[in-house]
Amino acid sequence: MSEVKTADSPIADRTIFGHPIGLTNLFGVELWERFSYYGMVSILGYYLYYSATDGGLGLDEKTAFGIVGAYGGLVYLSTVLGGWIADRLLGMERTVFYGGVVVVAGHIALAVLPGLTGVGVGLVLVALGSGALKANASSLLGTLYPKGDARADGGFTLFYLGINLGAFSGPLLTGLLHDHLGFHYAFGAAAIGMALGLIQYVVFRRNLGTHGREVPNPLPRSAIRPTLALLAGAAVLVAIVFSTGLVTLDNLPDATTGVIAAAAIIYFVVMLTSASVTQVERSRVRAFIPLFIANAVFWSLFQQIFTVLTGYSDKRINWSIFGWTAPSNWISSVEPVWVIALSPLFALLWTKIGSRAPSTPRKFALGVVGMGLAFILFVPLSFITGHRVPILLIVVVMAGFAVSELLLSPIGLAVTTQLAPEAFRAQMMALYFFSVGIGTSMSGTLARFYDQDHEFAYFGITGAVAVCAGLVVAAIAPRISEHMAGVH
Repeated sequence: MSEVKTADSPIADRTIFGHPIGLTNLFGVELWERFSYYGMVSILGYYLYYSATDGGLGLDEKTAFGIVGAYGGLVYLSTVLGGWIADRLLGMERTVFYGGVVVVAGHIALAVLPGLTGVGVGLVLVALGSGALKANASSLLGTLYPKGDARADGGFTLFYLGINLGAFSGPLLTGLLHDHLGFHYAFGAAAIGMALGLIQYVVFRRNLGTHGREVPNPLPRSAIRPTLALLAGAAVLVAIVFSTGLVTLDNLPDATTGVIAAAAIIYFVVMLTSASVTQVERSRVRAFIPLFIANAVFWSLFQQIFTVLTGYSDKRINWSIFGWTAPSNWISSVEPVWVIALSPLFALLWTKIGSRAPSTPRKFALGVVGMGLAFILFVPLSFITGHRVPILLIVVVMAGFAVSELLLSPIGLAVTTQLAPEAFRAQMMALYFFSVGIGTSMSGTLARFYDQDHEFAYFGITGAVAVCAGLVVAAIAPRISEHMAGVH
């Protein structure tokens, strides 16, 4: 560890493995948030469609996975509220903390409240809290690196390692707790995990120095009443669309996709027309649009780990390991194992080659093509009938998921902070998560088209569409790079 002391913030100026010391704090809080999130969402579909005798709520399976996809989309939709709170009220650093508090409350609700009441209250709270924490933790990390700093991709890849340590360990624990004690004990473990993350965040808060403490665009006192009225109106509108049957559990993922897409369009228009955005920043926002679309395509396939592939795991995969049957939700932990193993290698690679690395648009193209090819790997498995797909073959397929994710997701986090206008730093990260949200809710919509009798067509078509989308991004990559105005 090295240290460069300044009069302003000697602790925050320390580095570890060449990266700002604040990375360790954000690494930890994101690890535990992902532990709680993935631990819960990996069993959520089962909780919704398992019969009451198995501890579930007995919903239709396609409806259950549609809810899972829509819920994931709502998590990312709520990042706009988290970004707005950071930019206008609290600053990024405090919003991360309070977001974590709300996540804990949501998991406790799932653990102690029965039936759909617990699902409704719990998922809304977890969605709001995760949205606030996710957008701001990533944005806060971006403030630790100057624009153009070649270490940023490596730092975000290490940050991504923390995400995947949580994504790996959460489902392992909740799966075992569900199998031996029941769903509600598993949801309680998710609450404890997030509480541990908050404790370490508070203990090591000083590592961040003054980063993220400033409120970039404070809300004037005169705007408080209109803002509260707008929030109340939004709550009333949500109540109306559900009470009138306009939005139901069956069409919830479609409605979620539409709302996020509309919100994203509005955000792009606001940023491109704002007087606070310079001409150079406006060009960078335009460059972000095709990356936004490519990201949505990627996540619409990847997030099927928690929809289509969760059901696939329950009904098609042979989970027998040396005579012991592992929990079927452990499919959520297979892909993170590869990410954990490969993240340090990717971080070293990007740091080593620096400015000679492929441009961000080319990395995006490779990630989307790779995701499509990984999905196509399920095609030959469709010829294996019944509950007999070997888990070792799934482990190989998940390696394709992991490589594709590392080519796109941490790079997407890094480039979003680099392309963000100064006046919209946290909200630009929320916009990035909108693309993840569109893909996530689409994973619930696509789940309705999956049929075990037509796996060949399902995996083949969805994979081919993703490959074509990636090739389009590769073709226009030079043009995108021109508009990025100096951001590699």
